[in-house]
Amino acid sequence: MKLSDRGIIITGASQGLGAVIAEACVREGAHILICARDAVRLAQTRDRVAALAAPGQQVIAETADVRSADDMQRLFETASSRLPRIDGLVNNAGVYGPKGLLEEVDIQEWWNAIEINLLGVVLACQRVLPIFRRQGYGKIVNLSGGGATSPLPRISAYAASKAAVVRLTETLAEETTGTGIDVNAVAPGALNTRLLDEVLESGPERVGADFYQRAVKQKVQGGAPMERGAALCLFLLSAQSDGITGRLISAVWDPWETMSGRLSELRGSDIYTLRRIVPEDRNLKWD
Repeated sequence: MKLSDRGIIITGASQGLGAVIAEACVREGAHILICARDAVRLAQTRDRVAALAAPGQQVIAETADVRSADDMQRLFETASSRLPRIDGLVNNAGVYGPKGLLEEVDIQEWWNAIEINLLGVVLACQRVLPIFRRQGYGKIVNLSGGGATSPLPRISAYAASKAAVVRLTETLAEETTGTGIDVNAVAPGALNTRLLDEVLESGPERVGADFYQRAVKQKVQGGAPMERGAALCLFLLSAQSDGITGRLISAVWDPWETMSGRLSELRGSDIYTLRRIVPEDRNLKWD
């Protein structure tokens, strides 16, 4: 099993992709600790996932807000005491935030989205990195998405925070070079989750006609399989991906299953990273 006896922490795991990742990790032999703010839904997910576990396999749930330093401290104390060890962290907790033109949205709602999507990743990484450094091994998987690679008009907090998560991922990969720690970001694809329902409820006036119509089409036709995103997370949490770090990888579009055989090509390259495009990249020469 890919994650046999590994200890994995997954944030935002009471529903949606986080819950699917939790199920996949348990099926692959991992001990897991899941967290979310909704205690009732979290307990329901914990019971469902625990039913998949083998005897002795830990499935622990802790109510926590990723924006709270105290909650993160408590979460990692629980993980350290109850998991055999901590081998991986999946930063999945995220929100769209306010929808509408920047000058029209509530700034506190905008900031709350930044706190969840970006600060939540920072606080969790800050707690786990000393553990990984001591043991000389660890995996961090940060959920990003389309907001990091293209503008998202009227969903600016989400777009800004997810782009920041990718650059944070690349930076932490540099800071942990040679330590046995791998840090990567995942774009899971357009998923049919509560975030899609939020877009549909907001309507075209707030999210824009084009984005709204794409959401309607996605709802009808079905989005990217959450299992595909979970499978990529499993790969990045496992020994199969050792040495792959500092990348933004698409679950849907990138050939990640064969990436372990391309380490020499990845190292020292800017493949699967965020970079500035200059005229020469488009065969133009500007004085």
